[in-house]
Amino acid sequence: MSLLAQAGEQLGPVALPPLAYSDIGPILVLTTAALVLLTIASLVKGRPPAGFYALFTLCSAGVGLLSSAWLWLTLDEQGPRFAFANMIAVDGFAIFFFVVVCISIALAALVADSYLRREGLDGPEFYVLALLSGAGGMLMAAANDLIVIFLGLETLSIALFVLAGFHRRRSESSEAAIKYFVLSAFSSAFLLYGIALTYGATGTTNLAGIAQWLAANIAVSNGVLLAGTALLLVGFGFKVAAVPFHTWTPDVYQGSPTPVTAFMAGASKAAGFAALLRVFFSTFGVLSLDWKPIVWALAVASLVVGSVLAVVQNDIKRMLAYSSISHAGYVLVGLQAASDRGIAGALFYLLAYTFMVMGSFGIATLVGRRGDAEHQLEAYRGLSTRRPALALGFAVLLMAQAGVPFTSGFLAKFYVISAAADSGSYALALVAMLAAVVAAFFYLRVILVMFSPVEEGGDSSRVPVPFSAALGLISAVAFTLVAGFPITSGAFFEFARRATLLF
Repeated sequence: MSLLAQAGEQLGPVALPPLAYSDIGPILVLTTAALVLLTIASLVKGRPPAGFYALFTLCSAGVGLLSSAWLWLTLDEQGPRFAFANMIAVDGFAIFFFVVVCISIALAALVADSYLRREGLDGPEFYVLALLSGAGGMLMAAANDLIVIFLGLETLSIALFVLAGFHRRRSESSEAAIKYFVLSAFSSAFLLYGIALTYGATGTTNLAGIAQWLAANIAVSNGVLLAGTALLLVGFGFKVAAVPFHTWTPDVYQGSPTPVTAFMAGASKAAGFAALLRVFFSTFGVLSLDWKPIVWALAVASLVVGSVLAVVQNDIKRMLAYSSISHAGYVLVGLQAASDRGIAGALFYLLAYTFMVMGSFGIATLVGRRGDAEHQLEAYRGLSTRRPALALGFAVLLMAQAGVPFTSGFLAKFYVISAAADSGSYALALVAMLAAVVAAFFYLRVILVMFSPVEEGGDSSRVPVPFSAALGLISAVAFTLVAGFPITSGAFFEFARRATLLF
């Protein structure tokens, strides 16, 4: 008898943990949809009808939303719970981000449909990669273990590496992919070192286990654990594009195909913040006095650098990239408050930001024309004359990002800033308000250019707006207005608040 067989007899039968696949239904929906779409494209001869891939992806995101809604309803009966040997958390927090990721995939599919056909890139690849990347983002949001968070992060990132370099005929796209890959490798190394040090200090990588260890031990003088916490913050800081880990963002956002940039700014940032908020607020809450000053500094740096550098940009995609850095600072303001109200405000901010930024990049996709190169500010001059509805929609989205009242952006900023003030961080709240004033300048500058007359000899041709892109943009603008109206906004914030309570 072999040594392996003898060892098996000594160990006895292996008891597998109960596997409730319904608890990860939305993740399975996206993963299965990606495999089915790839199989269909590989086995079926000939090209499918125009828009089939986008419609399939849109329906898959819809099924993912229905699966998320079903999980939300089960929380009323069963409450938050763990699954898969305590590796997955099934709670309101995870389901909230399931919804955000599904929305990001749906909007990206609508925006990308006409873009891919216009650029001669139509095929299943973009949609398969977006679905797989979204599944990785969902896994990050639901992970109850640092190793699972890393697996979700890599699933999310590897697909995004390919998507960033998807436009093979544009050298900027290949450059963006290489930059994103190299810098992401460094951030993954920091994250892995942080996981290793945290495991060395606590003896586990399970988030609930780490929280229990912290509750039973005094960790103030534990240098290994504090170093691990700092390295985890560096790894997550790269993914959410917080200063000083933001250097990849302007170049990658500018060089990537615009629908990819939209998806990256929506789903990827949401997934990064999902892991960051869960690890630091839920797990390392006992160490808040140690990490709050660091988060305070990151928030201030992100707000100031993002707002100030966006002012001097003449490329719309680059301007929106610096704007996204500033928005990351506002979410960090909610985390720094380290309260249920602050986390609820951060969640609402991410939901509102997803619609604002994906709608903005959706309009940039249309104005960029064939070749995806017309992104200078002058390309938007006179847009109100050529496409009044498009200019009006972009103006609404930009004003929302500036925090103009009666938009979702105003309430998002109000919730996180008020949470910071409630926690005593008055200086941070003041910096956030001043950053909003600075940001208003470059948003209003774009609006002014759009509603200015076209100069003699300038481009006065109409911008084509396909049906799928129009549907996505209408959805983004409608949500921005509905979620910002006092009567209807309460339902969306209540969703974020309940997600925080069921955490």
